[in-house]
Amino acid sequence: MRYSVLFTAVLAALALSGCNKPTVVTPAAPVAVVPVPGPAGPAGATGATGAQAEKGTTGDTGATGNTGATGYTGNTGNTGATGNTGNTGATGNTGADGAQGQRGKGGDTVVIVPASK
Repeated sequence: MRYSVLFTAVLAALALSGCNKPTVVTPAAPVAVVPVPGPAGPAGATGATGAQAEKGTTGDTGATGNTGATGYTGNTGNTGATGNTGNTGATGNTGADGAQGQRGKGGDTVVIVPASK
């Protein structure tokens, strides 16, 4: 596109410079003598005032305008404050008594010693 505009401009300049129009000299027209009139006469009388114009009719009411665009959505609000810590619960009831354990039984204790390498 750049080169086609440049090419067209160069081509137009060459085409227009090739035209050779001879200059036509027109002889000056003879000066005509015009008689100058005398001084102006006195001013005429003032004209009568024009009649009062009638009042025009009132124009029609204009059309109702278009509804405006919907506004933007507002920003999200800040996070609320953290709530207070709850109260400590009441102390629980004492548990039931456990079952009685069995008496120990006597027996031999066996110790296993690993073999040495």
